[in-house]
Formats: sequence, structure tokens, C-alpha cells
Amino acid sequence: MPAKVILNPYSERWTGLKRRPELEAALKSSKIDYDLVMTEKQGHGIELAEQAVRDGYTPIISAGGDGSISEVVNGMMQAREGDEPEVAVPLGIMPLGSVNDLVDNLGIPKDLNAAAKVITSGETSLIDICQVIDIQKNHRRYFDNNAAIGLETYVTLNQQKINRVHGTLRYLLATLRAIASNPHWTMHLKWEGGEYHGRVTLVTVGNCPRTGGLFYMAPHADPFDGLLTFVFGYMPTRLQIIRLLPRTMKPGPGSFVEHPAIHEIHSPWLRVHSDQPTPMHADGEIQSEAIQDVEFRVYPKKLPILVKSTL
Repeated sequence: MPAKVILNPYSERWTGLKRRPELEAALKSSKIDYDLVMTEKQGHGIELAEQAVRDGYTPIISAGGDGSISEVVNGMMQAREGDEPEVAVPLGIMPLGSVNDLVDNLGIPKDLNAAAKVITSGETSLIDICQVIDIQKNHRRYFDNNAAIGLETYVTLNQQKINRVHGTLRYLLATLRAIASNPHWTMHLKWEGGEYHGRVTLVTVGNCPRTGGLFYMAPHADPFDGLLTFVFGYMPTRLQIIRLLPRTMKPGPGSFVEHPAIHEIHSPWLRVHSDQPTPMHADGEIQSEAIQDVEFRVYPKKLPILVKSTL
């Protein structure tokens, strides 16, 4: 069977559609036999990927940004979902997004010709896949990069409303707007070996360290370690948050998780109850604008992904 290429034409504000000839030229140059379909609406990538797996296509190639990849991953996982969901078909990525967090976190080249070579001659690695569950609605969503409730999700809501600015600058502007509103919550967090109850500004859960192009919200997350890496903390004032903001852009020494009010934990699961409703996102896509009970879990080494060229 050929590969199934799922193209999001809206990636980076319709840049995905404009780059279709470049995408197809790169695939043909690497002699990839493929069928290409385009998504037509939000969530369509899930349907297309699930059907592609059931139809026997291999690999499944996501052509788009982080949201597009996340939809394809969800469809692939749903096609083989069970008590221990897993995917037997490898995922390839042709990066067309504005930020491309997962691609950078995994070291996949953003040049389309180089990315195509990874697909044809790359090595398949098994990465962890994570899941977030809205307990009240029993709604489940897989995520490959990160998810969050609290302030970070306010950032996501804000950036979706910004149209004239693109890329990482849009995320930075959205962050400043979110900080200006200074939202906070009272939450109860429970994980393997610990729990916390009190005021919270953010709870961010990482499978990978970077999100939003700039921010290392879970700087020690590792998609190969079989654990969630989550960060939570409370900063009462806008000024304190602003002072801490530059440290969220540091992946190494000096990171914001070194602040005494911020806690970084590694655990296979996390359950959260928020006294006040909070928005929630997974891989940058809003899943709920008002959630109170949520669970995060990890399934180790369940997603085969083409990540490294052997050339």
C-alpha cells in the first residue's frame, strides 16, 4: 500500500495549501508512493487518519503544523484503541506549521526535501503518547507534545483570536494578554506518590519540553521515558509572572522550574480537581473552555514515528 498524506490546507493561515506543489515535489523527489487527501474542517484529520490505518496505508504522513499532527495521531490511535492503545503504522511528518514544536522537539528537519528523506530512509522510534480525560464528560483526547489547564490555556485562547501576527510572535503577544488578566484557581492535584491542594496559576503537562515555539513549559520532559512531566505553581501578581516569563524560555539552567514556587514532577498519571472551571488544551487545540475534573496519563512507547535520517 502507498503512504497516505493528510494535508491541512489551513496550516499557517492557508500556507499549507499554497505549499502543496512544493510538498508533492519533495515527496516525488524521494520516490514516495502516496495518496493525498486534504482536511476540510476541524477534526477531519482524525477521521481521515483512522480510516487510512483501517485501509492499510503505511506510513501515515501528516502535512501541517502541531494541531494537524495531533489530529492525525488521534485518528491513528483510535483505529487501534483498546485497554492499551497502540499504533502499528508509523507516522511521518512533513512540517508546514507556523511553530512546529513536535518537529523541533524530536529533531525532525523542517525543510520538506530533508523531511521526505527521513520518511524514506529514516529510523522508526517508539515515543510515548499521552491522554487527557474530561472526567465529567468522559471525553478523551491523545496528545503528543503537551497539554495544560490554567494560564497556559488562556494563552492558547488568546492566540487563536490574533489574526494579524503569526508564528512565535503571536504566542508571545497572547502570553502577555493572558498575564494581564491574571487568572488563578484553587486546585487539588494528585499523582503517584504525592498531592497538592491550594492556589494555582498554571498546570502544564509535557510529553516534550517545548511549546509555543518559545516556551519550555516542561523543560525536563522526555517523550521516551514513559512518564508525564507536569509543572504547577502559583504566582499571585502580574509583576511576579512577568519577571518569571523570560525563564520559561530557558531549557537549561535558569529555567522557571527552579523558582521555589514552581514544581516539576514526573509521574505516569495526574488527576486534577479545580474548584473553579478552567479552560483546557491538548497540543494547542482547545478541548474545553470550562473543565473542573481532569486526568492525564501516559502510554509508554506506543507511537512509532519516523524521526531520524540514516543518510
